[in-house]
Amino acid sequence: MTQDVIFQTLGTLSGQSIGIVTLNIEKALNALTLDMVAAMQTQLTHWQTDDSIACVVLQGAGEKAFCAGGDVRAIYHASIANPNNITDEACGFFTQEYQFDYLLHQFGKPVLVWGDGIVMGGGLGLMAGGSHRIVTERSRIAMPEVTIGLYPDVGGSYFLNRMPGKTGLFLGLTAYNMNASDALYVQLGNHYLTSDQQEPLFDAMAELNWSQDSEHNHQLLSDLLTTMTEPHLATLPDSHLQQFQTQIDLLMAGDILDVHHQLSTLNTELEWLQRAQKTALAGSPISWHLIFAQAQLGTELSLAQCFQWELGVSVNCCSMGDFCEGVRALLIDKDRQPKWLFSDVEAVEQSRIDQLTTSPWNADNHPLADFTE
Repeated sequence: MTQDVIFQTLGTLSGQSIGIVTLNIEKALNALTLDMVAAMQTQLTHWQTDDSIACVVLQGAGEKAFCAGGDVRAIYHASIANPNNITDEACGFFTQEYQFDYLLHQFGKPVLVWGDGIVMGGGLGLMAGGSHRIVTERSRIAMPEVTIGLYPDVGGSYFLNRMPGKTGLFLGLTAYNMNASDALYVQLGNHYLTSDQQEPLFDAMAELNWSQDSEHNHQLLSDLLTTMTEPHLATLPDSHLQQFQTQIDLLMAGDILDVHHQLSTLNTELEWLQRAQKTALAGSPISWHLIFAQAQLGTELSLAQCFQWELGVSVNCCSMGDFCEGVRALLIDKDRQPKWLFSDVEAVEQSRIDQLTTSPWNADNHPLADFTE
């Protein structure tokens, strides 16, 4: 039986080892299951305190994807069977996923993420947690939650709000597919290599003079990646996000009704913007409101507070939002004809958004109460 996630160690000339995690469900684009997340949590918690492990690498099997998100079917079936109730499945999955994402952010040792191919949703949560985030000419990076009645979670409340101008809001509403240059511009990626450089990279990493000093190891890896990136910078594609930053900021200016009107009446010949427009306008009206609520968090909250806020919203979405209908239309029946709870953005009742953004827990009994900065 094939393991859904594979753990290996790579020996190095220094005597230190590199821990390698391979997401291994190629046919499902390496989508995360609860068992995979639990296994990674256990292994990386062990590696974090293992003095022989100098660095950790996360990669996906196959050439199509690093990770296309979370496998949410189990949450869907449990939520359908228990309408208007927060299920153990939803709470368990999101809690475990956010705990693992947070572990990556706080890991201390270098975490290199090979972000080749599709990196979406939960996959982007993993990537954002890495210290060294590599994008390639095949990278396609997006937060497509607006299409399933969710919102950009997995730490999106933290990293989207720290992007240039209104880029974060634009990415959340439109599920725009970023290329390598876009990802570098918004700092989701911090190094660029071509997809055929993975083996040479691992070979070079095996020859580095790793030690038990994390700061030294971070610098070693950064220097290597900077050197390897240099020859490829000339081949980088254009970044639409950077090139059209001013127009994006204007398009995203104002309150939710202003932005909806601006997107609805947008007349553009830019194909990438047409796709973004179409996706946003077909998305869940509830998701629109949640994405705006998320944007209003600004940069005040710590990473831990962002994950705590997201956990409440995510489980609420499964019990009383558009999530189940979005998953049904996209993943279960695949008719791509979701019947959202509200006909349009203007029809959404504020009381529903207040319910969705009110945590089911208080500070003492919150499942992520132990998150510390």
